[in-house]
Amino acid sequence: MANNNFSVMNLAFLLLSVLISASVPAHASPERTKTVEFNVKPGGVVHSFTQEIEEYGCTFTYASQGGTNEQWLMSVGLSDDDRLLSCSVWRPQGKSYLFFTQFKAELKGAKIEYANAYSQTAAAGHTDVPLKPEEFTVGESTVTQNDGKFNAQLSKLTCIGRTRHDEL
Repeated sequence: MANNNFSVMNLAFLLLSVLISASVPAHASPERTKTVEFNVKPGGVVHSFTQEIEEYGCTFTYASQGGTNEQWLMSVGLSDDDRLLSCSVWRPQGKSYLFFTQFKAELKGAKIEYANAYSQTAAAGHTDVPLKPEEFTVGESTVTQNDGKFNAQLSKLTCIGRTRHDEL
């Protein structure tokens, strides 16, 4: 039981650090984290962006309408013990002006233990505004919009997963 409590505390600490920094796990050295800028493109076409660390990865797939390209960031991090993978995708300027018709974040090699999506990020004096729970679904390795309930507003998506390494 003590080991399980340690794991819960480790996950809670990692989660807190991800929410504060919006990007990297608490116990990850710089070579085990990666933050990359990419364009989110409107036009209704499905696009994907992927980043990997070792055999683990995160893919953000989306379709959006309206406006012009927006600069977004994806950050992936792997804890030093290879047990936790984090992935955050967000618009650093805060609220996105695009209307998302669909989105999906998928972790490769990890089972999601925590995920949340936001219509607005903490920037320019604003706070994070989470989506309503009914707007998205968290699966074993994916987070996706709920058709008919998602209000087309997305500015940030965060996932933390336990890697298969933990099952060994």
